[in-house]
Amino acid sequence: MAARFEIKQAKNGEYVFNLYATNGQAIAAGGETYASVDSCEKGVESVRKNCAVHVEDQTVSGCEALAHPKYELYKDKAGEFRFRLKASNGEIIAVSEGYKSKASAKNGMASIGRNAPEAPVVVVD
Repeated sequence: MAARFEIKQAKNGEYVFNLYATNGQAIAAGGETYASVDSCEKGVESVRKNCAVHVEDQTVSGCEALAHPKYELYKDKAGEFRFRLKASNGEIIAVSEGYKSKASAKNGMASIGRNAPEAPVVVVD
């Protein structure tokens, strides 16, 4: 199975996307909902354009704030590691699931960099 972006309609009638790795695992979800498939595809393009950027590790004390675009690696309230990808305008364009280890979250970010640029977009009914 190839990596792919899947666009589907959410319950509220808007559209969302997810990026899946070659093993079928979800790597990231879009950071927002979109009014149309076309606008959702623009969100996908933003992920492709911004996926090879530096990481701001907010789990380290004294973390230096980096310029956008960037990944932000952080711990959620449950103590799991998560990341979000921010575009050059600071808008969140992709978010991760929770990971038990920082290494797994870092692997997720690297997977976006490997998979997003060439992943086809599939619209799912």
